[in-house]
Amino acid sequence: MSPTELARQALGADGTFKLHLARRGTTIQVSPGHSVLQALQAAGVEIPYACSEGICGTCLTPVLAGAPEHWDSYQTPEEQAANTHMTPCCSRSLTACLVLDL
Repeated sequence: MSPTELARQALGADGTFKLHLARRGTTIQVSPGHSVLQALQAAGVEIPYACSEGICGTCLTPVLAGAPEHWDSYQTPEEQAANTHMTPCCSRSLTACLVLDL
């Protein structure tokens, strides 16, 4: 199943989800209790970040598919509802896969 198809499916009961990095063409797994940033760092993918709390917006990243679970206070509720960007430093996914423009 493609990352885009997985991005339409609900997150599994165990909380694990896939993170597909569209520009790199790679997919990594995000375990329960870990942020997207932590999974990226564990996979050796560097992105800019500063606060790690979703306050500053330094890590704001475009979302191509899937629904982020927004834990930031940087974006407005309307921006969060649009699901076009997310803060990987503190956020996770509500779908089986997130496709990011990384």
